[in-house]
Amino acid sequence: MTAKICVGQFAGSHGVRGLVKLRSFTAEPADIMTYGPLSDENGTRRFTVTLQGMVKDNFLAKVDGVTSREQAQALAGMRLYVDRVALPATEDEDEFYHADLIGLRAELADGTVYGTVKALYDFGAGDVLEVRTPGGPLEMLPFSKACVPVVDVRGGRIVVDLPAVIEAREGSDDGAEEEGGDRDGDQGGETGP
Repeated sequence: MTAKICVGQFAGSHGVRGLVKLRSFTAEPADIMTYGPLSDENGTRRFTVTLQGMVKDNFLAKVDGVTSREQAQALAGMRLYVDRVALPATEDEDEFYHADLIGLRAELADGTVYGTVKALYDFGAGDVLEVRTPGGPLEMLPFSKACVPVVDVRGGRIVVDLPAVIEAREGSDDGAEEEGGDRDGDQGGETGP
């Protein structure tokens, strides 16, 4: 199965003729239309979408086959995906898509295996990596340059600095947030380009 990347979401209906509000998660919001067909997460439903304008921070879009407010509202909340191969290559090794992190080996600086990246979340206070350790428990690690100084997508690994993680968890004023800040090398959004 081809990897899918979430690039947007239907955010509700607009008017009575079936227009939907479309939230884009791409770095350039209008690019959501340039990566090929949009689908649901499983790829079972495909959507042909035409942008019609803007309302606040959302696009207004016409979805083929959707002609009423009720049909448009039924799509509210649905996330929209494209095949990972449809997205452009990143320009340098410090750029990556959030989805590219899933499955990477997490190592300590000495090469000891720490676990495997299972997910990446943004709860509002910065990105957090979910790592499954060999013993089975899940660890939630701040995804900052101080805590994760190396992201090597091509090499299939990240490096975790445990002292920085502990310091960040304790909320030290001179900890990871000031020194390293959030990892901003992604291509935007949850897992989007």
